[in-house]
Amino acid sequence: MVKINQLDENLNIEGKRVLLRVDFNVPINDGSITENSRIEKVLPTIKFLINKKAKIIIIAHLGRPEGKIVPELTLEPIAKKLSYYVNQDVVFLNESIGSLVIQYSKKIPNGKIMLLENIRFHKEEELNSVYFAKELSKIGDMYINEAFPCSHRAHASVCEITKHINSFAGKQLVKEVNAIKMLTGNAKKPKTCIIGGSKISTKSGIIINLIKKMQNIVIVGAMANIFIKHKGYNIGQSIFEKNQENLIENIIQESKKNNCSLVLPEDVIASKDYNSKGVLKSIDQINDNDLILDIGEKTLQNIFKVIDESNTILWNGPAGYFEIDAFSAGSKKIANKISENTKTKSLISIAGGGDTVAAINKFKCSNGFTYLSTAGGSFLELLEGKVLPGIKALEINE
Repeated sequence: MVKINQLDENLNIEGKRVLLRVDFNVPINDGSITENSRIEKVLPTIKFLINKKAKIIIIAHLGRPEGKIVPELTLEPIAKKLSYYVNQDVVFLNESIGSLVIQYSKKIPNGKIMLLENIRFHKEEELNSVYFAKELSKIGDMYINEAFPCSHRAHASVCEITKHINSFAGKQLVKEVNAIKMLTGNAKKPKTCIIGGSKISTKSGIIINLIKKMQNIVIVGAMANIFIKHKGYNIGQSIFEKNQENLIENIIQESKKNNCSLVLPEDVIASKDYNSKGVLKSIDQINDNDLILDIGEKTLQNIFKVIDESNTILWNGPAGYFEIDAFSAGSKKIANKISENTKTKSLISIAGGGDTVAAINKFKCSNGFTYLSTAGGSFLELLEGKVLPGIKALEINE
């Protein structure tokens, strides 16, 4: 049997240098962090290590600097934000490897934190370089992966490093993996997936995999446009992915074969542009100049009925252009409904993906979900049944 190597919470790590890989890939505008959920997610682990009096060295990345030093992608603003959260000064070092970093790692007082510079400023990180991983391993006495959103990448600070230092899965990472495995495994039926996004091709593998395990698949967002078009209706100027007819037909046939109900929009909120007021229209009323930007009331009622009949819900992908208030009603009402049923009907609710979590946070519903995953690619690939390199690197055979 394969298990993930988890950190024993009773282990004495006082004075030990703990290399903690986290996901601090947060949105930054003019040096200010505009959304903090990825930082907040890992705070329980950081506070646990502080209480254990470990020397904490944090590895993280920001953006895609492609192995070059990009000043706008420095992690320095994150060190300041983290200092506020943990109520102590977090030392920021503008390097990631080398003798100076090793020297500083040994000088950190017990229970204190040092944040290293953006690991992706080194091209060797994304190349999963053995040399680079060995250099990283010299900075710590042990390694913890608490970066589930990065664990679908075979990068040096996620994969190769585990071969050169005692390595463990963090508590949050284990929670994420278990939540997703429960969803696709022995979760209580009926199980429903509400899925959106702009491209069907990027999520077709997930949808096909989930059709075999779920009783309902609800398609929302821009992804629904291609299904509406496939049924012969006009979608005007709405976003849709071209040349995907075979894929759509395959999804429809697979859902029939597996007795999985495919729920599609029956009405929408359409507008001439993003600045105009939306108009409620049934899908046979869309004209050539319309943009579909949200789901309509009848569609919402259909979705509510499915939610009420479900014991387990997975949500990935907002229902509309939620960033603009005029087109946020669909996502807001779904978030509220799932939250309400989770609190009153023992619904198990899991939501994942950056946009979905951002929508849930915007509508102040985060405390009404059983589990929220800030991960995008890792979340989706695990749902698809793929093996994640970062998780595999932490496996132990029993």
